Amino acid sequence: MPRPETKARARALQLLYAWDLSGGLDLRSVAARLVPLTGGSRATLDRALELAERATAGRDEFDRRTARAAEHWRLQRVGVIEKNILRLAQAELAEGRTPPRVVLDEAVRLAHWFGGEKTPAFVNGILDAVAHELGVL
Repeated sequence: MPRPETKARARALQLLYAWDLSGGLDLRSVAARLVPLTGGSRATLDRALELAERATAGRDEFDRRTARAAEHWRLQRVGVIEKNILRLAQAELAEGRTPPRVVLDEAVRLAHWFGGEKTPAFVNGILDAVAHELGVL
């Protein structure tokens, strides 16, 4: 059984995915539509929304870092799930509340759960480069 913080990250990723598919509607509106379908504790949902809001607020900066770290990939070629895992992890790194190694491990876990076969290695490589750029690893 995943820990509450892991559940919050997974729910935040689901929120970001739904937000992206909605064309960028208000994140709280997206959450209001998604929560009845997915359930979860109030604390998990609150943390998920907090993380998703941080990820959307810093999206431009996070995407620039991702583009620099993804030397041979154009950002347009990176899938929605992968982009949102990377945004979510970078938001958490910027927050500074969770140890960087835990953030990277949890992002790779999300990549295993929600991404394709090559997603975990891609996410790990990008986040390792970003964490080094930020000086947190």
